[in-house]
Amino acid sequence: MSFSGEYEPSTWDWVAEQVAEYEASGGTKANTLRETGIPIIVFTTVGRKSGKVRKVPLMRVEHEGEYALVASKGGAPKHPGWFYNLEANPRIMMQDGPEPYETTVRQIEGDEYDTWWDRAVEVYAPYAEYKIKAGDRHIPVFVTAKPE
Repeated sequence: MSFSGEYEPSTWDWVAEQVAEYEASGGTKANTLRETGIPIIVFTTVGRKSGKVRKVPLMRVEHEGEYALVASKGGAPKHPGWFYNLEANPRIMMQDGPEPYETTVRQIEGDEYDTWWDRAVEVYAPYAEYKIKAGDRHIPVFVTAKPE
């Protein structure tokens, strides 16, 4: 898979600026969610419709070299756009620090979901509120493969 297509930054200025600063600094700057001090990761995917490269900062939920990508969208009634990109193509570039690497993700369910959900809430407590706010929408969680 190629991640060398046309990059389209987020339409949210603060997200686009964070990704740019994070990447430019090799992950040493803009590496937390605003003022919270909670670390983030950045993953890269390709738009399933547009074919454009997309970069998404998310909370850093890591366990033994694997990462959870929580599709919470703040508890909104619909999944974030990147959910559909991962559903269509699970290959991503993951960056947690200076060097991105290519990996795959898989959507999880059942006991594994519950375990990763608890880890996510431990890192970022508002996820629990997002789950309530989402109502009938099940908040999907993807987990990365360990680096090769």
